[in-house]
Amino acid sequence: MASPIQIPDNAPFSPDQRQWLSEFLGQMLAKSAGAAAPAGPSVPVTVLYASQTGTSEGLAKKLVKNLKKGNFEPNLQDMASYDKEKLPMEKNLLVITSTYGDGEPPDTALELHTWLMSDEAPPLPDVNFSVLSLGDSSYPDFCQCGIEFDSRFEALGANRLYPRVDVDVDPDEPYAEWSKALIALLAPEVSSTAAAEEDDDIEEVGFSKKNPFPSSILKNYNLNEPGSKETHHVEISLEGSELEYEVGDALGVYPENPESVVDEIIAGLPFKAGEVPTSTGEEVSLREALIRHYDIGNINKSLIEKWQKRSGSPFLRSLVEADDRKQWDDFCWGRDLIDLVLNYPADFTDGEEFVSVLKKLQPRLYSIASSPKAHPGEVHLCIGIVRYDTHGRKRGGICSTFLSDRLKDDSKPGVYLHHNPAFRLPENGDVPVIMVGPGTGIAPFRAFLEERKATEAKGKNWLFFGNPYSKTDFLYKDELEAYQQDGTLGRLDLAWSRDQKEKVYVQNLMIKEGAELWKWFEEGAAFYVCGDASRMAKDVDAALITIAKEHGGLDDEGAAAYIAQLKKDKRYLRDVY
Repeated sequence: MASPIQIPDNAPFSPDQRQWLSEFLGQMLAKSAGAAAPAGPSVPVTVLYASQTGTSEGLAKKLVKNLKKGNFEPNLQDMASYDKEKLPMEKNLLVITSTYGDGEPPDTALELHTWLMSDEAPPLPDVNFSVLSLGDSSYPDFCQCGIEFDSRFEALGANRLYPRVDVDVDPDEPYAEWSKALIALLAPEVSSTAAAEEDDDIEEVGFSKKNPFPSSILKNYNLNEPGSKETHHVEISLEGSELEYEVGDALGVYPENPESVVDEIIAGLPFKAGEVPTSTGEEVSLREALIRHYDIGNINKSLIEKWQKRSGSPFLRSLVEADDRKQWDDFCWGRDLIDLVLNYPADFTDGEEFVSVLKKLQPRLYSIASSPKAHPGEVHLCIGIVRYDTHGRKRGGICSTFLSDRLKDDSKPGVYLHHNPAFRLPENGDVPVIMVGPGTGIAPFRAFLEERKATEAKGKNWLFFGNPYSKTDFLYKDELEAYQQDGTLGRLDLAWSRDQKEKVYVQNLMIKEGAELWKWFEEGAAFYVCGDASRMAKDVDAALITIAKEHGGLDDEGAAAYIAQLKKDKRYLRDVY
C-alpha cells in the first residue's frame, strides 16, 4: 500500500480533505515511480478495426497511441489486411468496428466476418477479447456487426475480457470507459499512467467536431427543375478556419430543429418550461435546448422504453412488452417526438427530467462535392431535401430542411471536417476511374472530376449517374457535359428510371456495358460507389458479380473472390449510407 504524503495542519482543508489528499498524493507518487520502471514483460495487444468512414480507425489509432504509454506491445491491424491464420495465436484482441446499412459489416470487415461466421473458423480458447461496437440506435440493427463479432468469439471459446460496449453515434464517453477499463485489466500494476494520460489525447487544436467552425453560406440553390425532387447545391466558406480537406472527405453540419415544432412540444408538456442542462454542462432555456441541443426528429426503441415508464399508455406498454421488431419498426416509422408528446402524454416533473430521456442532436455528414484545388477556401455540398407527410403532419429531414428553409441572413451553421481515408482517388493519376453515383451520390464524383482536371490526371474517367427524370433531375448537367467536351469525362452513362415504362437504374446500365467495364477492370481501373447502402449499393455489387461471370468466365465462387480482391486492393471503394 502506498505511503500517504504529510499535509501541513495549517493547509486550508478540513481533516477529511487532508486525509483524502494525503492518500491520493501518495498513490500518485507510487504510480509515478511504478511507471518509470514497469515490472514484468510487456503485454501484447492486437487492436483490430473495421471502418467505413474512418471513425473506428481513428479510435483504434488513439487506443494504440495510449497503449504505448504503458507497459504494452500494441499491434494495429485493419481487418481488410489482417492475416486470419494468426487469430488463434492472439493473446489479447481488442476489436473496434462500425455497422452500416442493414446491420452489415464495413467493407473492410466483410471477408474476415464471413470466414469467422463459417464452419472454417477455428476454436479460440487462448484468445482474450473485447469489442467496441459503433452504431446508431435510429436504425433497427443497432451495432449488429459488433454484436456478431462478440457472440462469435464467445462461441469459439475465446475469453471475454470486458463486456461489449455499444456506441450510439457519439463515441467519446463509451470509448473512454471501454479503453480505461481494459488498460486496467490487462496491466493493473502499470496501467494508471496510460489511463490517466487518456485526457491528453482528447484536447484538440483548432476547429473540430467538438469545436465546429461558424461558417458562412455563399450560395444555396435548388439543382432540380420544378418537379417532385429538390436537391440543393450549397457552397460554404472555410475562410479563417484553417480547415483543409481532400476529395472523398465529408463535412459535418450541425442543424437546428424547427422552432414551430419545438414550441408545439413545449406547449404539450405537463410542466412549466425553465432552464435545462445541455450535454456540454451549460444551462439554457428549454426552448433553446430543444432547438439546438436535443434530437426531436427520431424516436426509437430506447426512447419509447423510457417514455413508457412515465406514460399511462396501454398501447406503449404492450409495444414494450411484446418487443416485436416489426411492431417497433411500424410504430417508429414516420413519427417524431411531437407524436409522443401529443398522443402518449408522459408525466415528467420538470425540464431536466424530460431532456434526460432525449438523445443529443447529432451533426449530419455530407460527402463533399468539391475539390479544394478548384475552390480554395470553400466546400460544396449536394443535399437532397427530405420532405414527407405522415400521420397527418408535414415533416422533413432535420438538417436538409434546416439548410433549405430555416437559415436566416445572419446564420452561421457550425461545420467540421470528417476525413475519410477509405475513399480516396488513386495516387497514380494514370489509373482509370469508374464512378457510380445516382442522385446525391454524385457529390464526391463532382469533386473527383474537379480534382482529376486540376491535377491533369491522364487516367480515363467513366461516370454512371441516375435519377427519375432527365428533364428535371439531371444534376450538374452543364458541368458534366463540359467535362465530356474537354475530355475530362470519357464516358457518361445516364439512367432515367421514370422516363420510360420499364425502370432503368445504374446497375442495369452496368450490366449492359459489362464487356467494356470488364476491360477497364483488367486494365487496372479503380471502381467507386456512393449512395444508398441498403438497395443501390447491393444491386451494384450484384451487377459486378454478374459481369465477372459473364465477361470474366468465372464461376460464382471465382466471381465473389475477384470482387473481394478488388476491395482488398482498394480498387473497389464505397461511400454508402
